[in-house]
Amino acid sequence: MIYAAAGVLAVTVVILALKLWRVKLSLRELRRGFGEQLHSDTNTLLSVPSMDRDVRALASEMNDQLRELREKRLQYELGSSEVRNAVTGISHDLRTPLTAICGHLDLISRTDDPDKIQRYLSVISERADSMKQLTEEMFRYSVVLAQEDVPGEVCEVCVNQVLEECIGASYPALMERGIEPAIDISSERVVRVCSPADLARIFSNLLGNAVKYSGGDLAVSLDSSGTATFSNLAPGLSGVQVERLFDRFYTVEAARNSTGLGLSIARTLAERIGGTVSAELDGERLTVTVRV
Repeated sequence: MIYAAAGVLAVTVVILALKLWRVKLSLRELRRGFGEQLHSDTNTLLSVPSMDRDVRALASEMNDQLRELREKRLQYELGSSEVRNAVTGISHDLRTPLTAICGHLDLISRTDDPDKIQRYLSVISERADSMKQLTEEMFRYSVVLAQEDVPGEVCEVCVNQVLEECIGASYPALMERGIEPAIDISSERVVRVCSPADLARIFSNLLGNAVKYSGGDLAVSLDSSGTATFSNLAPGLSGVQVERLFDRFYTVEAARNSTGLGLSIARTLAERIGGTVSAELDGERLTVTVRV
C-alpha cells in the first residue's frame, strides 16, 4: 500500500514537474517573441504551443498590447510626417505674401510717383490680409484641437436658423466673387440638441470653402431630416483629391489664402456633435453633405 502511494506521488510529481517545465518554456518563448515583435516592423502576433489556459490568456493580453502599441506607433509616424509636410506648406504659404510685401516696400522706396506708390500699397494690403487669414485659420484650428474632447455648450438648436445666419454672414464674400447662392431650406423646423457654436462653425467653414474654390455657383439645401448639402462646380478636381479634402493641411491649390484646415475643422466638429461630413464628386460638381 505504501509503495503504491509512493508510486502515485512520484508520478504526480513528475507530471507536475513536466507541466511546470512546459509553462516555463512557454514563458521564455513569450518573452523572446515579445522582444522581437516589439522592435520589428511586422503585423505578426505572438503564438505559444502551450495548452495552459493562463499562459494562453497571457499571450492574448500581450497580443492586445502589441496591437495597441503598433497603432500608436503608426499614428505617431503619420502625425510626424503630417507635421513636417504642414510646416513646409505653411512656411510656403506665409513666405509667398511676405516676399511680395518686402518686394513692394522696396519698390516704394525707389519711386516718388504717387500712382505707383498707391498701387504698391494696395498689393501690400492684399498680401497682409492673406497672411492675416492664414494665421487666423491656424489659430482657430489650434483652439479646436485644444478642445477636441471638450464639447461646446449644448442646448436645443434650430438648424434652419443657424444655417440661414451663416449664409447671411457669408453673403458679402459670395457676392464679391459673383456667386448668387441657390438656397433651399426646409420650412419645417429642424431642431437638434448640440453646440450652436460648433454647428455654426461647420456651416461657416463649408461656405468659406465654397467662396474660395467654387467654379462660379453654389447651391445650399437643408431637408427635414437634418441633412444639409453644399454643392458647387469644381472644375479640375479629381476623385483622389476629393478623398483627401478633409485631411489636415491638405489644399487643392497652394497659396490661396488657406492652410487646408477649414474642412478638417468642419469634420472634427461634426463628429464632436455626433454628426458626419462627407464629399462626393459627380462630373465637375462637388457636393459636401452634413448630417446633423
